[in-house]
Amino acid sequence: MSANTDTVERYLDGFRTNDHAQILSCLTDDIEWTVFGAFHLTGKQAYDEAIEGPGWVAPPRLDVVRMVEQDDVVMAELLGAVLDADGGTTRLSMAEVFVMRDGLIAERRAWVIPLTENEYR
Repeated sequence: MSANTDTVERYLDGFRTNDHAQILSCLTDDIEWTVFGAFHLTGKQAYDEAIEGPGWVAPPRLDVVRMVEQDDVVMAELLGAVLDADGGTTRLSMAEVFVMRDGLIAERRAWVIPLTENEYR
């Protein structure tokens, strides 16, 4: 495993346990986070405030389907599930692009799709 993929794995583990300090330790100070169709933010403080998704009551389950790396970019396909405030579970398919700088995540670009019927819809 490269230093970049190791950082991404450590970052994902932080999300799995809702460990803000661990997540933030994987980011540059000028981190940019875009979830397409939802939001864009810049900086660690804004990132910290957005770690828990709206209405989520527990850390997500995140399973890596595959992860690939080229130069300073790590891409990951993830399947996830989150408990929501209504007691239900939302299943998610995610594509994540992590742009790395000096072994830290400088930009995260995410596509998050709720799955309501089956494994692809």
